[in-house]
Amino acid sequence: MSNIQLAELIDRAEIGALVDRLGRVLDEGSFDELAAIYTTDATAKTPGGRADGLAALIAQATRTHSPGRRIQHFISSVIVDLHGDTASVRANLMAVFAPGPTPETPVTPPLYTLGEVYRFDAVRTGTGWLFSRVETTPVWETGTRPVLSAAK
Repeated sequence: MSNIQLAELIDRAEIGALVDRLGRVLDEGSFDELAAIYTTDATAKTPGGRADGLAALIAQATRTHSPGRRIQHFISSVIVDLHGDTASVRANLMAVFAPGPTPETPVTPPLYTLGEVYRFDAVRTGTGWLFSRVETTPVWETGTRPVLSAAK
């Protein structure tokens, strides 16, 4: 294996790990960790709206992933196309939304499930790869879409 092939494998693994980390951050509600995933000028276009800049991304994630509900992100088929110090990424996403637990029902059934395609732009920075853009395209949904919290 050449050094170039090895470097490309490492880049793909690092970008794939960013995709996985994003799913965990959204599932767990640890939105401050988005600063280790996105550039400060990153943009997002999702069913939750458009966000320009890291602070707006964090605010949008906080609004759309409120603690009053449980959400799991299942991300698969991650494809990374490298272009030197930039990359294009495509992945499939299934997000399952359930109401938060209560003392009577600690585990609740899902009320809404969404299938989407994730598209990211990634850039190599001095500290590693980060996403500079995310856009989701809904493909299918089932159930009742949750009402979003008021903007903060």
